Amino acid sequence: MFDCAKDIRAYHDQDVTLPKTEQDAMRDRRNSNRSRLRNGLAAAGKPAPLEFVKQGSYAMKTMVRDPDNDYDIDDGVYFRKEELVGERGAEMTSLQARQMVRDAVDDGKFKRAPEVRRNCVRVFYEKGYHVDLPVYRRVVTSTVFGDEIHYELAASSGWKRSDARDVSDWYEDERARSADGVQLRRINRDLKKYARSRYSWRGGILSGFGISVLLTERYRQNEREDRALYDTMVAIRDRLNWNLQVAHPVTPGDYITSGDDDARARSFRDKLTEAIDTLQPLFEVDCTRERALKCWDKVFATTFFSERLEEERRAAVAAPAIISSAALLGSTAAAAAAVSSAGGGRHA
Repeated sequence: MFDCAKDIRAYHDQDVTLPKTEQDAMRDRRNSNRSRLRNGLAAAGKPAPLEFVKQGSYAMKTMVRDPDNDYDIDDGVYFRKEELVGERGAEMTSLQARQMVRDAVDDGKFKRAPEVRRNCVRVFYEKGYHVDLPVYRRVVTSTVFGDEIHYELAASSGWKRSDARDVSDWYEDERARSADGVQLRRINRDLKKYARSRYSWRGGILSGFGISVLLTERYRQNEREDRALYDTMVAIRDRLNWNLQVAHPVTPGDYITSGDDDARARSFRDKLTEAIDTLQPLFEVDCTRERALKCWDKVFATTFFSERLEEERRAAVAAPAIISSAALLGSTAAAAAAVSSAGGGRHA
């Protein structure tokens, strides 16, 4: 396979992963949202959050850059069960808990008001991104062995046993256990970037979480970044050819996909096949760097790789001129020094 390892790594670092400035901005948005919610709850005489827990791709550090700022920041808000009671002292339903959070976070300054969704409260921002606030309650059960604690999500179907930390802990364990956990996370981002590389794909392709689960199953470590990405693509495609179902990693009996012919998983499998086919010229003995980079451009629907080649060519053309200028300046300086040391010049 034609070696484009440095190019794939450069693409990841420059066009895939979020720059630190954007990461810092997201953290600021999250913290502002937390303060807004705390203040809103206090003003309404509602219970204060027990804690906030970041989750999803934001917690797993697998978010990818999006030209339209279509970012989904997941920030779970936790309450004590015994404090989630209605006006008449009855236990809050999962819908009432989400409505409480929605009302508290809406300070009237949003262009689009926060909304209650099936499993969260969504806060919209003008720049295109949004913050999802899943609502949880901590349940303490007394037993002969002491208190047992678990958490429940305010889902559309009612209070459902769940804890966002379980997924984050699972991913970190898988990443740390892999042959190269740092590369695994980069490949994870690359695959998610590919899945979102065409707008027409976004509504019908496997979720980023589903892609992350498949990656942990079939990651193929390699010293060459391009080979690791390609081999992982093939391994995941082959796995989906065998079985389109993707099990939830921390919830026994639960699946990310729907049935054994899930349309989104099938779509991701087919798009991986397209990418694999597009990259076949890289295995030909007469493959050139230009041809190889054009193939990677086509895979990611970008011009990054071809532009990188053009920059290299411009640098190669400019280099001799720079060297010649430096040599000329050096020769002139040397001649002047020789005249000076010999006592020459018009006043000699």
